[in-house]
Amino acid sequence: MTQADAPRRDAAAEITNLIIRKLEEGVPPWRRPWRMSAGAGQPLRHCGTPYSGINRLYLWAIADARGYASPYWMTARQAEQLGGRVRRHEQGSVSVFFSRMTRDERNPSTGETVSRLIRFLRSHVVYAADQIDGLPDQYRIEREIPTPLAPSERQNAIDRFFSAIPSTVRHGGNEAFYHPTADYIQMPHRHMFRSADLHASTLAHEHIHWTANRNRLARAFGKRFGDNAYAFEELVADVGAGLVCADLGLPNEIHDSHASYLASWLSVMKADKTAIITAAAHADRAWQLLRSYSAAAETGEADQMKRAA
Repeated sequence: MTQADAPRRDAAAEITNLIIRKLEEGVPPWRRPWRMSAGAGQPLRHCGTPYSGINRLYLWAIADARGYASPYWMTARQAEQLGGRVRRHEQGSVSVFFSRMTRDERNPSTGETVSRLIRFLRSHVVYAADQIDGLPDQYRIEREIPTPLAPSERQNAIDRFFSAIPSTVRHGGNEAFYHPTADYIQMPHRHMFRSADLHASTLAHEHIHWTANRNRLARAFGKRFGDNAYAFEELVADVGAGLVCADLGLPNEIHDSHASYLASWLSVMKADKTAIITAAAHADRAWQLLRSYSAAAETGEADQMKRAA
């Protein structure tokens, strides 16, 4: 069978099946303590640009599972252009992106020709630098076990991140939630949590919900997911919290109440193989918005962003 005759990989199904398998094992891949391990870290394209959306999540999970040290990924052709060659029998991974095209269609009733925008998923096969021989030294990363931050240093980073966000956080009671109508986050007092990391993880989760407000990212899933829209928003928040925790070097501890969502997430993913890709894209945008406040604070633009929010 020639390469042209080989069956095409169903990228969406391949990614979704991996996520489903992990969920059925009770280990959502975005809850891994990425920075706390000796893994490769945030996946990067061969040019050094970070991946985003589902590619970040998917390639991160694969690198962690296979123990790759280098964060770089590339196609076989890109490897050859850099002087490298993929080793025989190495299994590639898919990287996906949405593309679009315009198609002219004739209305049979009126005879008029109208243009319709069509979005579709494209993919290509990429390999980790660890699977490639002959690459320049910059792609060779020696495996190191990072030194964990001292609790005080970690807490300082957490406080800097959340204090820059112009959200209203109220404390009291024994529940954590985001109130969309009144636009505030309710959190139990910090001493009510089993650890400072769990408090930060919960705060991250509720802040991802906060980004869904119509004055921010205006995130809503009613039309597409119907009765599952609430569970789908929880999936976005859980994935987004994983990104925040990875960014802060924290383990994303499992929230007690979230175990009940696993069945709903599985149901959505089994019915729609692009659902996790959509969720990851929304989670990525939410995480980027939260990070933008910290970046603005570092450059002295925080007040301007708070007024805009």
